[in-house]
Amino acid sequence: MAKSNYDSMDIIIKPSKGWSALNLRELIRYRELLYFLAWRDIKIRYKQTILGASWAILQPLFTMIVFTIFFGKMAKIPSEGVPYPIFSYAGLLPWTYFSNAVSLSGNSLIGSSNLITKVYFPRLYVPMGSTLAGLVDYVIALTVLVGMMIWYRFAPRVEMLLIPIIMLLCLLASTGVGMWLSAMNVKYRDIKYAIPFLIQLWLFATPVIYPTSMLSEKYKWLMTLNPMTGVIEAHRAMILGNNSIDWLALAISSGIIIFIFITGASYFKRMERYFADLI
Repeated sequence: MAKSNYDSMDIIIKPSKGWSALNLRELIRYRELLYFLAWRDIKIRYKQTILGASWAILQPLFTMIVFTIFFGKMAKIPSEGVPYPIFSYAGLLPWTYFSNAVSLSGNSLIGSSNLITKVYFPRLYVPMGSTLAGLVDYVIALTVLVGMMIWYRFAPRVEMLLIPIIMLLCLLASTGVGMWLSAMNVKYRDIKYAIPFLIQLWLFATPVIYPTSMLSEKYKWLMTLNPMTGVIEAHRAMILGNNSIDWLALAISSGIIIFIFITGASYFKRMERYFADLI
């Protein structure tokens, strides 16, 4: 039997360069895989746990209780005329989503090493699936906030209809940071240990347990460079009405978040060619 020329051929797949490397058409074609990866992360997170999805409520709830005791009662941190428990919880909700999403997406490639080395699919979907799955926890934890609003007699506000936009910004921010960290984590395994430390420092640089109104103008503008500042403050203002929405701070945060997302996607695609070899 004559040997086919194709038997001696090697097929080399080279990644595209520039913005074409994102290949939006391919991302759309594999969109069902994104839903599968997100659903997989949700099931793995609560598999073989006694409390299951209750952890989505317990984490921000108990954090709020600790913050209320130490920062609200002992340190007497101002809460802009609203009870400190609901003040801190309204800030903790988007922050808890962001911190968990960054942590999970930052380690997502390492956790999916078997899948990455055996099957081809858009690798961007691995960190994106982790951040998308975290929205389920946010929705579950939101039920406690509704109960607190009833307890403290806060009426629903029209501005609350804008919360999905705020959470979209949180999603983009966590995905952008997650793409940076997950790509770096493949090459530098120190990132795995640096992520919790980074999130802890980021918390105290974000107005979750304190309002930006207690800062001087000099430090307030510096804090505005934190992409989560405008997001947290807007989320709290939309729910509690303790302040008017700072549209300028929200616009600055949005611009920085978009920048982080675009550069994160670019860096991720540039490093993608090395994932199978290094992971």
